Amino acid sequence: QLQLAESGGGLVQPGGSLRLACAASVFTLEYNAIGWFRQAPGKEREGVACISRSRVITVYADSVKGRFTVSADNAETTVYLQMNSMKVEDTAVYYCAADWNPDPRNCTIVPRKGQYAGWGQGTQVTVSS
Repeated sequence: QLQLAESGGGLVQPGGSLRLACAASVFTLEYNAIGWFRQAPGKEREGVACISRSRVITVYADSVKGRFTVSADNAETTVYLQMNSMKVEDTAVYYCAADWNPDPRNCTIVPRKGQYAGWGQGTQVTVSS
């Protein structure tokens, strides 16, 4: 069963950093692109970043470009979202999910409905002074 689990959220001051982790089976991470999404209170869920199945391509939302970095560890068991220079508007519940994309060099943060699967419970990130 496809299931991912997010961790690493917490409270951070503006300008601070957090690193989120997305854990799944080796099989899941080897054969899927991984996307990070977030949902703030009263807002639609939005794509933040993704990393392709080959781990060569990464895509970022304009709002986080230059501040967030998505990566995968060598053992291919965890995908990370490093968040630096954080802003109050980064406050949200963050989720990761998997997309079996036939193109190993592609991923998207604007998915079709149902394109991503294995959504975890999410991890709360709060940026506040």
